[in-house]
Amino acid sequence: MTRPVKLNRRAFLAASTVMAAPYFVPFRAFGANERIVTAHIGVGGQGGSNLNAFLGKGVSPAAICDVDSGRLAKAVKTVTDKGHTCEGYGDYRKLLDRKDIDAVVISTPDHWHALTTIHACQASKDVYCEKPLSLTVVEGRRMVEAARANKRIVQTGSQQRSDDKFRLACELVRSGRLGKISEVLVGLPNNNFSGPPVPDSDPPAELDYNMWLGPAPQRPHNTKRLHYSFRFFWDYSGGQMTNFGAHHIDIAQWGLGMDASGPISVEGVATFHPQKWYEVTESCRLTHTYASGAKLVVGQGQKDIPGGATFIGEKGRIFVTRGKITSDPKELLEQPLGENDVRLYKSASHHANFLDCIRSRELPICDVEIGHRSATVCHLSNLVAQIGRKIVWDPVRETIVGDDEAAAMLSRPYRTPWTLT
Repeated sequence: MTRPVKLNRRAFLAASTVMAAPYFVPFRAFGANERIVTAHIGVGGQGGSNLNAFLGKGVSPAAICDVDSGRLAKAVKTVTDKGHTCEGYGDYRKLLDRKDIDAVVISTPDHWHALTTIHACQASKDVYCEKPLSLTVVEGRRMVEAARANKRIVQTGSQQRSDDKFRLACELVRSGRLGKISEVLVGLPNNNFSGPPVPDSDPPAELDYNMWLGPAPQRPHNTKRLHYSFRFFWDYSGGQMTNFGAHHIDIAQWGLGMDASGPISVEGVATFHPQKWYEVTESCRLTHTYASGAKLVVGQGQKDIPGGATFIGEKGRIFVTRGKITSDPKELLEQPLGENDVRLYKSASHHANFLDCIRSRELPICDVEIGHRSATVCHLSNLVAQIGRKIVWDPVRETIVGDDEAAAMLSRPYRTPWTLT
């Protein structure tokens, strides 16, 4: 699992493209008032939100890339209307050749996260990559290796880490307010796939469908597999497990102190759509056991597991979700943290934290290793849901023990000419 990254993004460029000068440029120091120049790959729903968020933090977006020319034109106009000079691209690899770009914001479908992040790191760009960090476990480890080898700042877009309620919950748990933790419950929402299925069709003129697929398997174009709905098909994503699960499982990992590790086994059950409108789980109850004995139970469609994260220990429980934190007994939240209690990395803004770390070269609050480890728990959950049996996980070697079939699912083949190794 620790083979070095051998990717060369330039090897994928068209044969007619002239090779540019070496692109491993040294990091430059920023002046006090100097703007960070960004490029944005993927500017759909979340990509548009990220673009606007970074614009609000005073960056200079100089390049936008999207395989949908309509979305691309809209995003470029958003930037130019604010007085910036911005160029549009349909191929992210050409964007990475620009020496004036300091950082890349990646908001593509999940199956594109690994290659765009690795190639950006190789091009000496810092990276903000949306969650889930990866599509597979092996991809995630390669992303970490690329960030470290090229000394890049890589922030995972798990923005709940920059929320004071989630941080407080984890600080209380890690300070022992609940005593020994026996269980953490993570609740996922139901699927919001818009059915029923529709026939395959030709791609619209504004979409470069071949580039949209990228490393994913070749399949006919279907409107129910694109844009928001991509997350309900294994080729591109992992359902609500890697959508909201990537957020709440990340908080569970933070509270358990497992940012550099993970569970030692995973088991459970799942159901799927009876008419197969989509491929991901319709409901599930999956239990992850950690070396400490604590169990993380991830549930979708489970009435006893509320949406969010619930930490349960000897002395009570703490529940946290977006905009809300409660405890039982309520006194757990009334006593402030003391001088000797655990204090965790504090960030008031996920996007600002990334920009601050570009300047300081300190690791961001949701560094690529953290994002990888949290995504790994999501991937193991989906793997068990698909195969229907328990797996034993080695979080040090990052492999499944004693089950070759399951272990083979930790990576996936890439469509030619794309490659990860």
